[in-house]
Amino acid sequence: MAEERRIEKFPVAELAGLRTELLQTGMDSWQAAELVTTFLSGRGYGADPEVVRDLVQRLEGHSSLDFMQQELERAAYVM
Repeated sequence: MAEERRIEKFPVAELAGLRTELLQTGMDSWQAAELVTTFLSGRGYGADPEVVRDLVQRLEGHSSLDFMQQELERAAYVM
C-alpha cells in the first residue's frame, strides 16, 4: 500500500505571492530554493534542499499555479 502524503492545498494568494517573488527579484537558483524552503517551513513542512533546487529549475518557464502546487506537494514532507 502506497504511503499517503497529506500536503495541504496552498491558498492561491500565497502561491501567487511566491511566484511573484521568484520571478521579480532576480535571485539565483540557490536563493530561490531557500525562498521555497522558507515558504514550506513556514507552513510546517520540511523539504530536502536538493529536491527543492530541482523544483526551482522545473518551475522556470511555468506560470501555472496548479503546476506550482504539484511541485510543492512533491517536494514537501510533514514535519
